[in-house]
This record gives sequence, structure tokens and C-alpha cells, in this order.
Amino acid sequence: MAYVADAPKASFRPSMLIYDTRYRSITIQVIVLLLAVLFVGWLADNTIQNLAAKDKDINFSFLWNRAGYDLDQQLIPYTNDSTHGRAAMVGLLNTLAVAFLGCIFSTILGVFIGVLRLSKNWLVSRLMTVYIEMFRNVPLLLWIIMVFVIFSEIAPAPKDFKVTDEMIAAGELPKASMMFMDSVAVTNRGTNIPMPLVEHPLGYVNLGFATANLTVVALFALIGASIYANRRVARHARAVQEATGDRPTIWWKSLLILFAPSIFFLWALGFHLEYPELKGFNFKGGLNVAHSFTALLLALVLYYGAVIAETVRSGIIAISNGQSEAAFALGLRPGRTMRLVILPQALRVIIPPLISQFLSLTKDTSLGIGVSYLDLRGTLGGITLNQTGRELECMLLMMLIYLLISLLISFVMNIYNHSVKLKER
Repeated sequence: MAYVADAPKASFRPSMLIYDTRYRSITIQVIVLLLAVLFVGWLADNTIQNLAAKDKDINFSFLWNRAGYDLDQQLIPYTNDSTHGRAAMVGLLNTLAVAFLGCIFSTILGVFIGVLRLSKNWLVSRLMTVYIEMFRNVPLLLWIIMVFVIFSEIAPAPKDFKVTDEMIAAGELPKASMMFMDSVAVTNRGTNIPMPLVEHPLGYVNLGFATANLTVVALFALIGASIYANRRVARHARAVQEATGDRPTIWWKSLLILFAPSIFFLWALGFHLEYPELKGFNFKGGLNVAHSFTALLLALVLYYGAVIAETVRSGIIAISNGQSEAAFALGLRPGRTMRLVILPQALRVIIPPLISQFLSLTKDTSLGIGVSYLDLRGTLGGITLNQTGRELECMLLMMLIYLLISLLISFVMNIYNHSVKLKER
């Protein structure tokens, strides 16, 4: 009996790196990588030589030098005797605060406007269209400056809140008054709001590059644990529903789990609010929110709310009309149909472009320099850069920080996107 032997395998030859499709792609990638490394090396060497010609070097020791300038808004303790690194940390936290609040509020506004844009009411849908086109087609920096000018020029001066004995005797009212049960005062110098305080704080821990408030850390940890426990309760309720067909009532358990621990924790620490009061020529006490922060946040929310509204609208349109018709046939009202049927499916279309909008919003916080908002761009890339003359170092640090923030946002949103996408069974 004859056997057919396997064909002999060809031995490897250098020419196969170019002509053999099995190796050609690897060859191209290696060549491109080498060219990229050579380019980066040439760029770094050229930069070092040019700096040496000007008696400069790449040195980040300036971060530990005294800053010598004040910052109006600070989420961690800071004085003009602090270091430039500390000032950069304050600016970074200011950037993260605006970006975090901007992403949340713009998403809420965008979903609301996007749903109303599809309303069958002609007037409502046209008003939403006017809003979207007006805010989306005007440069963001102009909106920031305009909102800042409105707050600074139209808001009353602190002296307009003053009540004198002569005014009381004559029955006259002051030119301006505080809002929300005399707890908030909007002046041309800023917005004064109540400040949350505790009588028995847990103290602080110095981490070297920052100071951690143990009270805030413990509160966030407690909130996180409450959310996790509530998800466990909800998961158990879904399991019972799938097994028996009846869903147990858990709303009161969710309320207790989510709010009771935090409320008890704050009560035990002596939580109270410090209200602003007019003393002398300005308000004292409470928390003063600079108009630069308010203008930047409000402009970002209004602008990106319009952009996200179009993303939401396109996601809803991508869902087949048969989904709505089936929900209506089952007796669901339009509001519950949108919340329980349409939006959960539309999220699979909305989330990917929404990630890009969050990244753009975070990077656009640097436009706050137009109204003197001292974020990362205003501290590290502004005052520190001008004082130290370390342009390259400051720019490299800013680019690296913005890159890390963007990658972190993408990572978190991609995890959420993976959780809502369709899963094959």
C-alpha cells in the first residue's frame, strides 16, 4: 500500500519578510516602530541641544519651590507659601470639579432636551430646536465670557443688601435681597452659599502631594458601600422575580440603605450649615463661589447639553418604531415606554459618542482662562509657567495630566458601555 507523504515545508528565507504575506505585516510594523523611535529620539536630542544652547535644561525641581501667589478657589488647603506643585494640585482639583459637575449636569440636560426634541407638540419641539441650534453653533468661549459678564455686571453689589435703621424706620426695602430663605446671595463679587461643616471632624492626613480630609473620605466610602449594598438587594429582588414571577417591594429598603447610614454619620459628627451674613462691605461666612467658576460650569452645561441632546435624539431615532408600538399595545404609557423600553436600548447607540463629548468637555475646561478661572491651565500652565520660565516642563506636565484624565474617562465609560451592550447567549 502506498502512502502520500506530506509536502516538505519550505525553510525560512529573508526574502519572505517582504514577499510572504505571513511575515509582511510584522515587517511593516517593526519598520514603523523603529522609525517612530528614531523620530522621538531625534526630537528629544534636538530639544536638549537647543535648550543647552540657551543655558537651559529639563528640570522639574521648580515644583518644590515657593509659589508666591494666591488662589481664590481651592478644594485643599493652600497659601502663597505653598509650592508650585501644590498650586498645580489645586488647579487640577478645580479642573476635575468643573469637569465632573459639567458631565453630570450636561447629560441630564441633554437627555431632557433630546427627548423633548422628539415631542409631538409642535411648539415644544421647535423651542428645543432653537435652543440646540443657538448654543451648539456659537463658540463655547463666547458663551463663557457672556455668562461671566452677565453675573459680574447685572448682579447687585454687596452694599445693596444692607438694611439701615433709617430704612427700617421709613419702611423701605433694600435694593437686593438674599434668595432661598435668606441663604444665598448673588453679588457682583461672587455667589455666597451655605457651607457644610461638622463639629467633630475626623482630621486630615498629609500624603505629601496632597492633604486628605478623613471626614470626606469616610463619607464617600460610606456612600459607596451603601450603593453596593443596594445593588445586592436589587439583584436579590430580580432573582426572586425570575424564580417566582413576583417582585418583592424593596423601595423602602433602598431608601434606608442609601440614605440612613450617611445621615446618621453626619448627625454623629455634628453636621450643620454656616450661612453667609453681610458684615461691613461684604458677606462673611458661608462659601463664596467665584463667578468664573459659575460662568465656566454654566456655559459648559448649556453648550454640551445641546450637543448631547442631538446624540440622545439620534439614539432614540435608531430604535425601531415597533418597540414603541409593542409597549403601547401592552398598555404602557408614553413616559414609561420611553424610560423602560426606548432609552435602555438607545443607550447602546448613545454611549460611544457620549464618551467623546465627555472628553471634549473635560479638555474645554481650559477655556476658563478666558474669565480668570485658575484651573490646571491657569496655575501650572499660566502663573507657574510665567514665574519659573519652565515652558517645556509645564507643557509636558499638562499634556500628560490631560492625557491621563482622558484615558481614565474613556476606561470608565467603556466599562459602562460593555455592561449595557447586547450579550450573546
